[in-house]
Amino acid sequence: MSIEAYDQLSSGMDKMFVVVAGNIGSGKTTLTKKLSERLNWKPHYESVQDNPYLSDFYDNMSRWSFPLQVYFLNHRFNTHKQIEYGRASAIQDRSIYEDANIFARALFEQGDLDKRDYETYCTLYESMIQYLSAPSLMIFLKRSVPKLVERIKLRGRDYEQSIPVDYLTKLNGYYNEWYENYNLGKSLTVDTDDLDFLENEEHFDRLVQRIQDTIDQQEMFFHF
Repeated sequence: MSIEAYDQLSSGMDKMFVVVAGNIGSGKTTLTKKLSERLNWKPHYESVQDNPYLSDFYDNMSRWSFPLQVYFLNHRFNTHKQIEYGRASAIQDRSIYEDANIFARALFEQGDLDKRDYETYCTLYESMIQYLSAPSLMIFLKRSVPKLVERIKLRGRDYEQSIPVDYLTKLNGYYNEWYENYNLGKSLTVDTDDLDFLENEEHFDRLVQRIQDTIDQQEMFFHF
């Protein structure tokens, strides 16, 4: 990556608001951390360890789906506004748009979120996003279900080990549909099955360059 390109991405002169989107186990948090360190962007992580509902949700999705989704919606709305009104460039681990288009939809369609709660949730979501501006760039991480399962096992969060493969498959399908129809701004799709941006610095450098190219130019598909 050129020095000029690096300076443009990391300087405070041109504020960047970048979101890393993707399924459970796709590498969002890892990439958010590495990009924040490389480019001096303030990181905003998903509320996982301090989430009061997540463990209960995976034990009983039907019981806890609505409060969990409302919790995430509120958390991500506040994070989005904090970034939007802040002066510093920032990167967010998962977006508010995924909450509605992926997770709430999946829970409703598989019967774990009833119609009344789903409609209430969607009304709240639509009201909230009217007050949000789109990110500078949305990075879509794609990973096959076997690789997602492998990653989930590797990181060893107890409450995630019971996630059904069918659920991950359903989420992947919704993500692919959402990626194809995303029209809020610039986006970059990254296939991560054969990409090791954690340990392979060459892979990571190439990804950083592609992020710069996408911000400067048009939407593109990026595949290693």
